[in-house]
Amino acid sequence: MATRVLLFLLTNILVVFTIGIVVRLLGVDAWLTDQGIQYGPLLVMCFVWGMAGSLISLLISRWSAIRAMGVHVIDPQTTNAAERQLLQRVEMLARGANLPMPQVGYFQSDAINAFATGPTKARSLVAVSTGLLRKMDDREGDGVLAHEISHIANGDMVTMTLLQGIVNAFVMFLARVIGFALLRRDSDDSGSIGFQGYALIMVIQTVFMFLGMIPVAAFSRWREFRADAGSARLAGREKMVAALQRLQRDVESLKGHPTPANTRAMMITEAPGLMALWATHPPLEQRIARLQSGT
Repeated sequence: MATRVLLFLLTNILVVFTIGIVVRLLGVDAWLTDQGIQYGPLLVMCFVWGMAGSLISLLISRWSAIRAMGVHVIDPQTTNAAERQLLQRVEMLARGANLPMPQVGYFQSDAINAFATGPTKARSLVAVSTGLLRKMDDREGDGVLAHEISHIANGDMVTMTLLQGIVNAFVMFLARVIGFALLRRDSDDSGSIGFQGYALIMVIQTVFMFLGMIPVAAFSRWREFRADAGSARLAGREKMVAALQRLQRDVESLKGHPTPANTRAMMITEAPGLMALWATHPPLEQRIARLQSGT
């Protein structure tokens, strides 16, 4: 649920910073000369490397999710009855959405959690937590699985990648322009801004990256509503409503109790105040109300 977005955003931030360091070390970021900022080359560089960072995050999304979450990918030839049942449920929903069969797996977590990821519809992964398998009945589980299948069918990872790439480009561009303005041309004869200048740019870029997550999070909330509607079409509205209500009860029961560090960031909770701008999921009450009203 929240896992997919958080992993993608974290991977994107790490990749963008790595690219920035590599570009700097290789000396191919020739946007600053004796004549000042070359806005054309700077804009091209930021667009190319910003999109590259987002695309790399997409390409390794399935690989990184499996390793970060410790996902056990189920062998399609498994003889385990529980694993076979999970495969069959996903296969039925994927067929209903006219999708190729994705990889299916599960990971250890007491929280109710699930996610879908992957660079293409043909190279996707649907993974559920052991907590979901234990706490949800088949009806509720089908609602969640259909929700994740809908994310794949909607191409949400690709659209998220394009949006994040544009945000990356603006973040890199504005960080360098503002950083240079603050430095007041504190550079050597070669046009280099030096280590201190580059460190300042990285600080500004970090702040802008955080602010840039606001429109990405807003898009993520919108696509959650769309995936809920897709689940209602695939599995039935009552199943998706039941799944969200069960998740709501689980979240309420965990309030005030300590949660494991590896699952705390993945849980869907209502963000207070301004932090709601960075929430990747709408409040459960809104999602349930929208499904029940049929909007």
